[in-house]
Amino acid sequence: MRITLAYISVVLLWATTPLAIKWSGEGPGFLFAATSRMAIGAACILFALAVLRKSLAWHRKAKMTYLAVALQIYGSMIAVYWASQFIPSGWISVIFGLAPLITALMANLLLKEHHLSFSKCCAYSLGVSGLYIMFGSALHSGESAVLGIAGVLVSTFLQSVSAVWIKRINAGLPALAQVAGGLGLALPAYLITWAMVDGQWPDNLSTVNLAAIIYLGTVATTVGFPLYYYLLTHLSATRVALISLMTPVMALMLGHLVNHEPLTEQTLTGTSLILAALVMHEMFDRLTFSNLKWMSGNKR
Repeated sequence: MRITLAYISVVLLWATTPLAIKWSGEGPGFLFAATSRMAIGAACILFALAVLRKSLAWHRKAKMTYLAVALQIYGSMIAVYWASQFIPSGWISVIFGLAPLITALMANLLLKEHHLSFSKCCAYSLGVSGLYIMFGSALHSGESAVLGIAGVLVSTFLQSVSAVWIKRINAGLPALAQVAGGLGLALPAYLITWAMVDGQWPDNLSTVNLAAIIYLGTVATTVGFPLYYYLLTHLSATRVALISLMTPVMALMLGHLVNHEPLTEQTLTGTSLILAALVMHEMFDRLTFSNLKWMSGNKR
């Protein structure tokens, strides 16, 4: 029951996070938005550790886990914040829908979680086709949109690398400790990046900017990150990545209704192909296995 509730919570958070990321950076800039979010999140996580009287482990596997988490919190997140300047928020969630395919491929190579079947190869082909159509739609929107898609792809790849790396280390650390250790490494990197590239406090912070940053820091980071790593501890990396199967349509509709983002025919077609790829990737082998099992039972 706990895992189910955590899964549903992460789905809802991932559906709302892209729009909040876009709103948080419109005005103050993506680096200030990302750095302030992580600073708020780190303060909340440290407070939670103090209240719960928990300390961090510092053995070799723990340190490696913190580094793997920091790759996601810094590398993946800063890429998606940068990309959010150029594309609608709903596109972020759609492209992140490729995470299960990327994660499954890595898990197959490094964790031996699954085998590469014909249906999975077909799923990868559908996913690439959907991405190709999204790129075509981006070309009509300008070169900056292509950069935005490329940035989200980099973010998706780094998140998948981080997830598989954490599973491979298998340190068995509590989710809150994983986030605390990862933020401890990522926050200085954010501060240094912001100081070197920008370093200016924004002149104007709107109510929308502040609300989005606070939401991302206190809820998406403080609650969402531990829930994500809790799921990653108890489920396979591929199954956790399947959260992105449920979020694209929700994020697209939210961006369209709340932020008036356009829904073009190409966008919807690309989204449909990516979602179809995810469904095929997850369901086809299961159905085949169930049918073979049923036929075997009947023969007996």
